Amino acid sequence: QVQLVESGGGLVQAGGSLRLSCAASGRTFSSYAMGWFRQAPGKEREFVTAISWNGGYIRYADSVKGRFTISRDNAKNTVYLQMNNLKPEDTAVYYCAADLTRLVVTTTSAYDYWGQGTQVTVSS
Repeated sequence: QVQLVESGGGLVQAGGSLRLSCAASGRTFSSYAMGWFRQAPGKEREFVTAISWNGGYIRYADSVKGRFTISRDNAKNTVYLQMNNLKPEDTAVYYCAADLTRLVVTTTSAYDYWGQGTQVTVSS
């Protein structure tokens, strides 16, 4: 079992920044890949970014490339999402997820555990 708890969401103006954190507990954190997804009202949950177990491989959605940065600290059992130059269309609930296969994938069905989500609201 893996428990994931996100934090760091909030309200920010367009062009601003936020840093999300996801603290993991349960299984050995360095044994699985981690991803961030988001879901806006009335839309499906979508892939944002993912990172391999050791941070050596990262993928980003085209919509966030150059603005968002994922990182992980295996000593702290935490994955981070630094979000810069935020836009109103980034408004969503952001979820972190764990993939026990260690693969860095973009599909929600590949992930085994999910956090409860944290709201990010970007005002124009």
